[in-house]
Amino acid sequence: MQTVPDNSAPNPQGPEKLPADSGPPELIPPPLQASKSSGLGLWLRDLLVSAIASVLIITFLYQPVRVEGTSMLPRLEDRDRLFINKFVYHISAIERGDVVVFHYPRDPEKSYIKRVIALPGDRLKIDHGVVWLNGEKLAENYVPEEFRDTRSIPAMIVPTGTFYMMGDHRSISSDSREFGPVERSLIYGKAVFIYWPARDAGVVH
Repeated sequence: MQTVPDNSAPNPQGPEKLPADSGPPELIPPPLQASKSSGLGLWLRDLLVSAIASVLIITFLYQPVRVEGTSMLPRLEDRDRLFINKFVYHISAIERGDVVVFHYPRDPEKSYIKRVIALPGDRLKIDHGVVWLNGEKLAENYVPEEFRDTRSIPAMIVPTGTFYMMGDHRSISSDSREFGPVERSLIYGKAVFIYWPARDAGVVH
């Protein structure tokens, strides 16, 4: 149990006498200079923390990239700007339908963006533009009818550790039908969000 001073206790020496000119206690406001300096310091601290957090997020999680070309029409247009997630495939598996960024197998200095069509071990065949996966016709609502082509690829098993990539604009896309399945080590990001131009902004599906 704690005790605190009781200011209401009577004074044994009688009431305290105040000087004749005594008035209400004067309230002295805190110095404005110190208050403003403190507020500015907090603002600068928050700004610095936000800047560091942004750099870390962009460096380790997201990277802005620019699309060059039209092989991923209609969703991705030439010169669209988007964020790719560079960390997601460290904690989750690559899935069919993901739009990914990878180093071009024939020139690792270049990067391509394509859609994952088949995973390691999948049985794949393309018959006059129709993709057959593990014996079933693949539903591809991301490929408009006018963007399809009539190319065929003999039946194959996607090799271990590789992924079969194709562009959504099938009639003009340079993809795994030309350079073969892509090694897992070449894939470094998943396209997640278009941020520019504003009319195209949104999640990449």
